[in-house]
Amino acid sequence: MTSIVLLAAAGAGWEPDVLGLLERTPGLVLLKRCVDLDDLLAAAASGQADAAVVAADLSGLDATAVDQLRQHGVRVVAVVPPGPAADAARSRAARAGVRRVVAEDSLGQLPAALTAPDETGETGETDSGPPVEPPVPHAREPLRGRVITVWGPAGAPGRTTVAVGLAAELARRRLTTVLVDADPYGGAVAPLLGVLDEVSGLLSAGRLSSAGELPERFPSVLRTYGSHLGVVTGLPRADRWPELRAGLVGEIAECGRASGYVVVDTGFSLEEDGAEALGRTTRNQLTVDALAVADEVVVVGAPDPVGLSRLARGLVDLRERTALTPYVVVNRMRPSLGWSEREIAAMLDGVVRTAGVGFLPDDQATVDRAAAAGRSLLEVAAEGALPRALAGLADQLAPTVVGRRADRSGRRPRRRSAVR
Repeated sequence: MTSIVLLAAAGAGWEPDVLGLLERTPGLVLLKRCVDLDDLLAAAASGQADAAVVAADLSGLDATAVDQLRQHGVRVVAVVPPGPAADAARSRAARAGVRRVVAEDSLGQLPAALTAPDETGETGETDSGPPVEPPVPHAREPLRGRVITVWGPAGAPGRTTVAVGLAAELARRRLTTVLVDADPYGGAVAPLLGVLDEVSGLLSAGRLSSAGELPERFPSVLRTYGSHLGVVTGLPRADRWPELRAGLVGEIAECGRASGYVVVDTGFSLEEDGAEALGRTTRNQLTVDALAVADEVVVVGAPDPVGLSRLARGLVDLRERTALTPYVVVNRMRPSLGWSEREIAAMLDGVVRTAGVGFLPDDQATVDRAAAAGRSLLEVAAEGALPRALAGLADQLAPTVVGRRADRSGRRPRRRSAVR
């Protein structure tokens, strides 16, 4: 089987040797010698190449660029210098997500690295001795927390209110919680909680992710809110979404879930604009990624005729995005609508299968007080109808701590009618 190869050597002295090697090796065909990273990405976008040989010090080579190459089906092999400079070059390649590495003085291993199948992701380093088999993944340690993604259709049904209230309730139960504002249309979590943040946590996480430093520096992107809640603030302006790479929300979630719960506030749209076919991140990729990494999906809808219609259509669209069974929350429920919780639940059950349907009361006065004060709902009205209903939602999503929380707080049990 023939593999079509791109070469971006950045003028390295080993380039002639690689050209000769590709010419002599059956099954390897050089498509283009690229002058820089932009030229490499443009060539990859043609869809003709299978692999790329790059210099480890190629200018601009980072995780975003490697992601784009992979989206076009191009596996990347980096050539690193021999001797003392090898370790730094390997580290740079690893931060960019390149794990196929061949040393300059072991170029004979390059054909195997270019053609090895991606059975478990990327192959290991092949800079000395025979090519290394793909590493066996280590079993992941049990995680104490879970990722809860809060989504809802257009029309401002209250996604952020639910996400912030749920995260605050989990933190009140002394569960380490990370609240992530991943709305690509502009962040609202920081203003609601009165978090003054000159630097967006989401943008900071994006920069650290591209440099391969997010796991070890994750605490630096969090803004502390109380003793158990950390906030990754969102985009300061909606037009800055192109600065974020695909997969960022998943990386943030993995960092947060290692020590506790992660609640992700998302945008409304699941549509794609075709940019992904060109190797670019789409505006709604943050939302799509948040759903992909979720352990639980909470779908928020409004109870009025327009809101219920959007909710029903949104649940159908969501079914194409995730295999998870969503938990539906109907927000701002009020008697003046003329239909009961039972009737709404029956209507939704006729659309898709759900993990449950809960109802949050219309408590705009409490929401307004909290927003004006820059505080959570719990802080302004701990015993209010809406905070109590959100605590019922937390009981559904974090059932293992319900009894412990009740014993600690001394609160009487939640009314089952708040969230079913």
